[in-house]
Amino acid sequence: MSGLLAVVGCRQLVTLRGPARPRMRAEMRELGLIEDGALLVRDGRIVAAGKYAELKGQIVREAEIVDAASGVVMPGFVDAHTHLVFAGNRADEFERRIGGATYQEIAASGGGIWATVRRTRETSEDQLLEHARRHARWFLDSGTTTLEAKSGYGLTTEAECKLLRVARRLDRQGPLRIVPTFLGAHEIPEEYRNRPEQYVETIVGEMLPRVASGRLAEYCDVFCEPQVFALPSARRILEAAQARGLGLRIHADQFAQSGGARLAAELGAATADHLEHTDRASIAALADAGVQPVLLPGSVYALGLDCYPDARSMIDRGLAAVVATDFNPGSSPTASMPMILSLACTRMRMTPAEAITAATINPAYSLGRGAEIGSLEPAKCADFVVYRCGDFREIPYHFGVNLVNGVWIGGARSAVPET
Repeated sequence: MSGLLAVVGCRQLVTLRGPARPRMRAEMRELGLIEDGALLVRDGRIVAAGKYAELKGQIVREAEIVDAASGVVMPGFVDAHTHLVFAGNRADEFERRIGGATYQEIAASGGGIWATVRRTRETSEDQLLEHARRHARWFLDSGTTTLEAKSGYGLTTEAECKLLRVARRLDRQGPLRIVPTFLGAHEIPEEYRNRPEQYVETIVGEMLPRVASGRLAEYCDVFCEPQVFALPSARRILEAAQARGLGLRIHADQFAQSGGARLAAELGAATADHLEHTDRASIAALADAGVQPVLLPGSVYALGLDCYPDARSMIDRGLAAVVATDFNPGSSPTASMPMILSLACTRMRMTPAEAITAATINPAYSLGRGAEIGSLEPAKCADFVVYRCGDFREIPYHFGVNLVNGVWIGGARSAVPET
């Protein structure tokens, strides 16, 4: 057998070919689109992407053929901000918000992040793995092939390590590629409510050493908000993480202009996430530092708010924008990147091409994997999705409609094993 996989019948092959770095400004609208295209794959790696008429002579008789049926073929989505591992849901809070309760009011009454923490602490590692596998199926069904997975629903050393081990186990089991991030600084636990500075000490002196020595995470994140982890605490945690070799990501300026974006720029973080209340000066600081913004319109939508990140200013300033789901049980319970693309277009005024770039090649670089995934170019991993449509713009246009016809990761058609 030849070991060759040939994807043919592509009305549009969206390659995202381009410079070996995140895409900025006008580059975000350049998708490397090939009409009547074909993709050749051998041993899980892309061999060639081009016009079918030019590649058909390389397709041997023994090749496995994938017929895209005049559909769109694109790289798998790379979701650079998720909270994959947790127990339970917060549908009750969804109803309370409809009745007028705010995110902060729900948290103050014992709900919010802390409600999920209680359930997650009580759930075994194996049970959490089953929950995470179920969530992983949702991502795959929506065309996502790689995602970042944060901890943050344990808030003790053992519970946080448990969540990170689940992410690692699911990554090994596949087929999703999973990048783990330590988010012990997600909320102040109830047991530390009146002594938050001691919880910061626990993170720095106990959690981070365990996470780093066990190689349980690649990144450290902090929820940098005045009422959670204010700038001095966020700085201390992130500098300690950086000293232990972890990359940095920051929940910044979600509910207030707190200086989180500027801290991300000062520390050279990989990303600053949320940024709903970031001002122009902070955007300039991010651009000067080369920090990638991760924009999360799903959480603004789900919380019933109106203040979306200023994506246009960020792109115009030269920031290599990323969009992600922020999948979590409270403020963004969606694993659908196509829905996020629709929100990016309609609420943040990104073009469909910009949104696709922000969901594929740019997040791949934000996770340190731009050389391997995020585009359909020779030598890269063959992570691609076939869609039942003839134009890439239909993916955000048909909001709430799943057009995915099949997902391939490393050249193999993918499905999460049933539990």
